[in-house]
Amino acid sequence: MSKIVTMIPVRMASTRLPNKPLLDINGKTLLQRVYENVKKYVPGDVYVAAGDEVIIEECKKFGAPALITDPNLPSGTDRIAAALKEIDPDGNKYDIVVNFQGDAVNVNPEINNRLIKIVENTGCDIATVGMIFKTQEEIDSPNNVKIVMGLRNGESEGRCLYFTRAGAPYIRNPEKCENKDFYHHIGIYVYKASSLRKIVSLPLGVLEKRESLEQLRALENGMTIRALLVENLKLNQSAPADIDTQEELDEARRYLK
Repeated sequence: MSKIVTMIPVRMASTRLPNKPLLDINGKTLLQRVYENVKKYVPGDVYVAAGDEVIIEECKKFGAPALITDPNLPSGTDRIAAALKEIDPDGNKYDIVVNFQGDAVNVNPEINNRLIKIVENTGCDIATVGMIFKTQEEIDSPNNVKIVMGLRNGESEGRCLYFTRAGAPYIRNPEKCENKDFYHHIGIYVYKASSLRKIVSLPLGVLEKRESLEQLRALENGMTIRALLVENLKLNQSAPADIDTQEELDEARRYLK
């Protein structure tokens, strides 16, 4: 049976919503709600990988184990890898690492259990999530990352061949094309612990820099990523999945009790 740890990377440096992790949502901070959701749904240990001492102090209030990491680390991936090194310096305590975003207050953590099974059953380095795009406007936006993978009709999980901000893959002959769906990449990740350590040791990739997508570093170095298609990410369908703006915070306060 796999030994699993979930890392919640959190830092205070949010430009759009200052002090975001500590904002109150109906009697609990955003951070506390995220931590409690993960504890409820995902097996194994759960740690907060904190970029600031004030987050450590907040975690003490509701009993979450937390580790301080360098606030200047470039990404959440680097933050959880640094925290993993602190609690598992020899690399033999955990097999699988879940990366759960610190503002994903209404994302259903149970999705990670399905990703854990994919890693266990296929031996892939990373498992992640996709959703089917609904509109051409969404496909055309470079802000929405696309997963290129060859799924047949009815399949909901497969190997990721590429990630891109472009509208890919191109459909040359629509009349001969079995599956015309485009897949929206959702930044939820489950790693083999050894693969996480490898990724952060690698130099920035050529395509990673070109597209500004860190998952391309893994693909450029021969690692395997698989994606699960889901129809729904949320615990409460009326509230936003995560919080980046004041408007989303207001909506969360309206619906999350």
